[in-house]
Formats: sequence, structure tokens, C-alpha cells
Amino acid sequence: MKIAIGSDHAGLWLKKSFIAHFDKPEYRLIDVGTYSTEPVDYPDYAEAVGRKLIEGSADRGILICCSGVGASVAANKIPGIRAGLCHDTYSAHQGVEHDDMNIIVLGACVVGLRLAIELVQSFLGATFNGEERHRRRVGKIQSIEKRYKD
Repeated sequence: MKIAIGSDHAGLWLKKSFIAHFDKPEYRLIDVGTYSTEPVDYPDYAEAVGRKLIEGSADRGILICCSGVGASVAANKIPGIRAGLCHDTYSAHQGVEHDDMNIIVLGACVVGLRLAIELVQSFLGATFNGEERHRRRVGKIQSIEKRYKD
């Protein structure tokens, strides 16, 4: 699985931890930045992660900022992106299974490393179940995106 991963300066420590932890043959991590603790703007990294998914060069995304809120808001502005801010494992897998979530967003100032790893494992291990009701709902999300596109 190809995974785009990005963070702002507040999430850098967690991003580095993920890169070390998920350095496994079944994952190919694509690091879109940031690479230092110098202050940066989270929308830039939300867009960079989202772009990798839209281009097809990544299957899923991991996005990290301090609270996760701003990065989640920014990522969800990209048509085709369904980013979910998760602080519990149920939401991390259910968001994929029911909502076809393709980016997990985490708050590095909110969750610790152990929980963050569990959240990402839950997210990466889940698949969209494709039930009619869930396909219908994702279709409605896509219709909303189309109505408000430029």
C-alpha cells in the first residue's frame, strides 16, 4: 500500500515516528514534508497529501497537525478527499468501512504515540465494505462536491 504522509511543524515528531514504525515491505511511505520544526502552514501539507491521492500515486494518506482540526478542514476542501480526524480506533476503521475515508488526520498535541500507531493500524487495515447504503451516502458526498465546484 502506498501512503502519503505529511505534517506541519507540530506534527513532525509523530510523522517521524510513523515513518520509522511503518517501514515495512507492505507499506511504501511517501513523505511530502515538512522536514523541520520551523513553523509552516498546515494547509500546504493537507494539499500535498491530498494531491498524492488524487494523482493516484498514493492509496491512502496520513495527515498530522497539532490538533488535527485545521488539517482536516483543509484536506476536505479537495474534491475526492474524505479526511477524518480520529482519536479512537473505532472511528479510524469505521470511517473507511462506511465512509470510504482515504486520509486519517491526527492531532499530535492530542494523542500519544502508542494510540496514534493503533489508530493508523486500524485505518490501514480497514476496507470500504461497499454496502448499498454506504455507496449511496458516499455518492451523495460526491454530488455535494460537484455542486460546489468552481
